[in-house]
Amino acid sequence: MAKTQLGARVDADIAELAKKRAADLGLSIGDYLARLVQDDASGLRTRALDAASRFLVEHQAIFDEAEDAARRTPPGARAA
Repeated sequence: MAKTQLGARVDADIAELAKKRAADLGLSIGDYLARLVQDDASGLRTRALDAASRFLVEHQAIFDEAEDAARRTPPGARAA
């Protein structure tokens, strides 16, 4: 597929973050940005965030119980 060059201006911290994230994923900046656009256009990101939100709503009580139990356990009580 033919490639087209795009130009965009972003804050330096955003540019650095994009470079770091692309490197973490083993992608070029162009491939990383293409993936972000494809995920956004396909609705994948929105569906993933919606699924995560539903999961948290459905299971929030379990997380709350675990956090309460951890707070009630004295420091060192679980040490071997």
